[in-house]
Amino acid sequence: MMFRIDPSSDEPLFEQLVAQVRVGVAKGNLAHGERLPAARELAEALDVNVHTVLKAYQVLRDEGLVDLRRGRGAVVTGRAQADLSAVERAMADLIRAARAAHLSPDATATLVKEAMR
Repeated sequence: MMFRIDPSSDEPLFEQLVAQVRVGVAKGNLAHGERLPAARELAEALDVNVHTVLKAYQVLRDEGLVDLRRGRGAVVTGRAQADLSAVERAMADLIRAARAAHLSPDATATLVKEAMR
């Protein structure tokens, strides 16, 4: 799985990583037993502090999405794959509407985040 972060986003970096793993598990892109990159390796690849990655992994552990073991790293514990087809259709509609309204991706994301609260 390829991780990406947006340093200019208002969302904390560790939460960006957590969200990517959540989506990866929900879509089935991350399978039960699959190892996530070592915290140091991922931190280097993303040019972030290792504690940022460790915090993300700890949140995922607390949610039951990964198992953390010394020497073994972070391993996906797996959850049932969610059916995201309705969400994906709604997102496609949202993106079309946002483009028609000339909203930027950031403005659209802000609207979605506010609506989710």
